[in-house]
Parts: sequence; C-alpha cells; structure tokens
Amino acid sequence: MVRRSVLEQIYREMINIRMRLDDIENNFAKIMSAPTVPMSETNLISLPDHLRKTYLMVISKGQCAAIQISKLTGRCRAVESSYLNQLARMGWLDKHRISKVVYFQVSHTSNTLLQPLKTKLTPINTNKTSTV
Repeated sequence: MVRRSVLEQIYREMINIRMRLDDIENNFAKIMSAPTVPMSETNLISLPDHLRKTYLMVISKGQCAAIQISKLTGRCRAVESSYLNQLARMGWLDKHRISKVVYFQVSHTSNTLLQPLKTKLTPINTNKTSTV
C-alpha cells in the first residue's frame, strides 16, 4: 500500500515536470523564432527616445502586456500603457485583448507603413574622395 502511493506521487511529479519542460521548450522556440529587429536602424531613429525604448522592449519580449514592459523599463504601468497605445496607433505594434489584459506585439505591417519615408531619404555617399 505504501509503495503504491509513493509510486503515484512520483508519477504525478514526473508528469508535472514534463509539462514544465514543454512550457520551457515552447517559450524557447518563440524566443528563437522571433525576429531580432524587424526595422532598419534608420526607421528606429525616427521614433522618439521614450517610444524607441518601449518598442525595443516589445521586440525583445515578443508578445507582452504593459505591466511586463514597465518592469523592464522601470517606468510606471500607466506610462508604458500610453506609450504602447501610441505605438499601436502609429502602426508599429499590434494589440489584442485576452480577458482583461491587453497584449502588444510587433506589427507585421510596420515595414510597409514606413516605405514612403524610406523613398524620401537619400543615401549618403561615403566614397567621396577629399582633395586637400
């Protein structure tokens, strides 16, 4: 009788460990498949510093809520929520609600929104020879 209950406890604990490992593997796969920076550096520079910091945190986390970003940046949740909503209105982020929590993730259309800006910028020619 005692052996059976001990074996059942071990079996339940093994199942619990297996589920945790599956969660870790899924989270790791999401991190590895997430793009590092979907925008060019030129487009990121066009963002104000406070929004750029928030945007880069969203890129590093993947999908996240304002409270998670606020813990990373050290700013309060209300401020981060405002910044995230600004980025969503600008088209840099997508947002969706699950229950009461609003999650943000990098927008797949953010590159296409800034195409007109890219065409207006002229490339800098660094191959100029200087005559002194």
